[in-house]
Amino acid sequence: MTVLEAINLSTDYLTKKGVDSARTNAELLLADILKCKRLDLYLSFDRPLDEKETKIYRDYITRRGKREPLQYITGKVEFYGLEFYVNKHVLIPRQETEILVETIINSYSENSFSRILDIGTGTGNISITLAKHLRETKIISIDISHRALEVAAQNVKLSGTESNLFIKQCDVFDTESVAKLGKFDLIVSNPPYVSKNEFFTLQDEIINHEPEMAVTDNQDGYSFYKRISEAGRELLNDKGKIFFEVGQNQHQNVISILNDSSYKNIKTIKDYLQIERVVSAEK
Repeated sequence: MTVLEAINLSTDYLTKKGVDSARTNAELLLADILKCKRLDLYLSFDRPLDEKETKIYRDYITRRGKREPLQYITGKVEFYGLEFYVNKHVLIPRQETEILVETIINSYSENSFSRILDIGTGTGNISITLAKHLRETKIISIDISHRALEVAAQNVKLSGTESNLFIKQCDVFDTESVAKLGKFDLIVSNPPYVSKNEFFTLQDEIINHEPEMAVTDNQDGYSFYKRISEAGRELLNDKGKIFFEVGQNQHQNVISILNDSSYKNIKTIKDYLQIERVVSAEK
């Protein structure tokens, strides 16, 4: 079977399984196996796959047909120009989160943050990207999941950010543990913001494969914003800043939460689809 034949057969199969962008998925999975760029496949359509490659590809396509996310199958994802290791214990970083990171990096020249706290770090994509760009800043990344922290630790090592990035297991709802973290100039979080009711309307890839605790708070979608805003009053230095990623149509409620906690200079930033995606405020 040639590369082109394999791609065509896999595209048909994934289409029947209801996978969006079936052709792209088929090509990306094969490119991963052949260790080449997706576009390089177009120069190799007549190349035959050997028995080992065919077996692995069939396994990959079967898994994708069961709606396992492509990133879990390949074990990697690109975020802000960096490659991150991912597995089923962490939320897959999304493109819209790059807006959150970019906003902080762009505001650094005006504020010069010396200590940053990343709450709910997951893969570590937010804090690692910040650590790569803000070398003089000390960053503490926390998560309640030790499995997620194992992934984050691996990504810290791969990215070479051990000198200014430190990960700790901590439950943000544990007041005593949070108090021991110290003071910060900035808090950033992309918390679980999907409500309990909305969770079961999401894609099968999310419902059946991504860690539920990283997607939903199993409440109204705002419990983490309330808790982090409250904790920020104690954790942030004077004029310290807080940056949240928010879901679609959540920004007004998050603004209200920040107002209720006496934050000021509240701002919002839109993502590539013109959705209000980032909410920031100052203590």
